[in-house]
Amino acid sequence: MNILVTGGAGYIGSHAVRQLVKAGHNVVILDNLSYGHKQSLPDGVPFYQTDIAETNKVEEILRTHRIEAVMHFAAFISVGESVEKPLRYYRNNTAGAMSLLEAMERAGVKRFVFSSTAATYGEPAEVPIYETTPQNPINPYGRSKWFVEQILKDIAAADPDFRFIAFRYFNVAGASADASIGEDHQPETHLIPLVLFAAMGKRPNIKVFGTDYPTEDGTCIRDYVHVDDLIAAHILAVETLGNAPQAAAANTFYNLGIGRGYSVKEILDASEKVVGGKIPTVHGERRPGDPAKLYANSDKVQKELGWKPQHTDTEEVIATAWKWHTTHPNGYSGSSF
Repeated sequence: MNILVTGGAGYIGSHAVRQLVKAGHNVVILDNLSYGHKQSLPDGVPFYQTDIAETNKVEEILRTHRIEAVMHFAAFISVGESVEKPLRYYRNNTAGAMSLLEAMERAGVKRFVFSSTAATYGEPAEVPIYETTPQNPINPYGRSKWFVEQILKDIAAADPDFRFIAFRYFNVAGASADASIGEDHQPETHLIPLVLFAAMGKRPNIKVFGTDYPTEDGTCIRDYVHVDDLIAAHILAVETLGNAPQAAAANTFYNLGIGRGYSVKEILDASEKVVGGKIPTVHGERRPGDPAKLYANSDKVQKELGWKPQHTDTEEVIATAWKWHTTHPNGYSGSSF
């Protein structure tokens, strides 16, 4: 298939590009490089430094390359920043998606794979979280994605030829097995890279927010899915939409997680085994709005798309991230401290 990957120079998008090319698809990359890294992109793949808000330009790209499906990863992801700058998130994540979908409509592109988020659930009353768990996002980031989910349902109701699959991500982690691409966010907010930065001496310590939660070791529990497993689900989705337009799996939402959670302490313990030493740690108070447990039930995607996560051991996931960070200690900007 001819597939446009938006945000294709970002952490998740770059892994999607690599795997799609390996699977034999014709890929075109669109990224404004506000957070993406051109160094992550493979040679020989068409790349456009374009914003999804440029509707006319996106339409032209779709027509020029005869795009058949779009994988949409171009979103801002920081919960804290979304609270401080809500308009920035609604403009990019919600209005940007609308611009992209309008360009698709003009160009006659009817297949869409969307990166949503577990943040649309807010603070759920039940764990594990099912796709039927009520959604009540509690921050602009979660709401900006939830709005797009509603828009997709409305487009599908209005256009019987339009097909989408949307994934609600839990915590994405790890890097490619060969450490050629990995996670390089500025600033970094995710637990595993921050823990590894402390192990590398790039930060003085890692702070654990809350040790008195109602969990076995007192720390929060989260679901971590390896980035390559995440992308494997996206490829199954786009191929399902392309090969079977009337498939029951179309126009639906899936949780993407491994189906169990790991506590912050378990992540720290596993990281110390991977790096071979103690990681400096300090304890702090709970952060407002941090639930004790958040992890997915992923039975639906496994049953309907045949997806099965291959990297469910935390040490294995962390080891891929460690290999990336130690071979790229300054991310894509260089290879030395």
